[in-house]
Amino acid sequence: MSWRPTYRSSKFRNVYGKVANREHCFEGIPITKNVHDNHFCAVNAKFLAIVTESSGGGSFVVIPVTQFGRIDPHYPKVCGHQGNVLDIKWNPFHDNIIASCSEDSSVRIWEIPDEGLRRNLTESVLELYGHSRRVGLIEWHPTTSGILFSAGYDYKILIWNLEIGEPVKMIDCHTDVILCMSFNTEGSLLATSCKDKKLRVIEPRSGKVLQEANFKNHKVNRVVFLGNMKRLLTTGVSRWNTRQIALWDQEDLSMPIIEEEIDGLSGLLFPFYDADTHMLYLAGKVHITPY
Repeated sequence: MSWRPTYRSSKFRNVYGKVANREHCFEGIPITKNVHDNHFCAVNAKFLAIVTESSGGGSFVVIPVTQFGRIDPHYPKVCGHQGNVLDIKWNPFHDNIIASCSEDSSVRIWEIPDEGLRRNLTESVLELYGHSRRVGLIEWHPTTSGILFSAGYDYKILIWNLEIGEPVKMIDCHTDVILCMSFNTEGSLLATSCKDKKLRVIEPRSGKVLQEANFKNHKVNRVVFLGNMKRLLTTGVSRWNTRQIALWDQEDLSMPIIEEEIDGLSGLLFPFYDADTHMLYLAGKVHITPY
């Protein structure tokens, strides 16, 4: 009788990233030197947006994804904020709409022309003020058009209805700076990680905290929902300061399902999950690892 392995081999287990050819890269972009831990870039089917280094306020460039090569130093920018831009996110329902938040305590909505920018864009479609301190994170609701979430250094999450330009709800359950926000597929649950070392699962409509974890062996930094699997994936550090990931049941955060140490390097790991292939990508400052 022939021997067969008892495990199922993954066809993705030897996937490695490959650097694109130089002619398919973007060069010469003065990327921001801000120490705020965030992506500082966003991409959709039409445009690539990157937060840039600038004086006299925050700005970011928006480049058509087909416009490869070296970018002119005087390339037009989106530059209406009075402080550094801390986060940018494209509207999932409209490829030409992008939201930004800044140290100036504002959230702004911009409309990018189909052909891209020909001159600096200084006038936003909407200016949203509601936070008392700088705004570090923004997330669009995944299933409802015109709903935007913002998290500020005032420890609050505001839910904005962009049709009226006003916040319709405030979630006030955090005791320190919110580090990350992630929605499940339907947008019925919001997961957050916080500087108070707690992982929370919140019902956005009511603002009620459904689950909360404060696990001493795993200090959570970033969190992402794994599609419709009812699982959460967090990146963080162990009690020995090694970088690790942890898998959680969204309905029971008393203990992680599994923990895995990655390495002893410093720096955050940003998780990105592809629901179509069930691939998890961990991005650091110098590398990207698929799982």
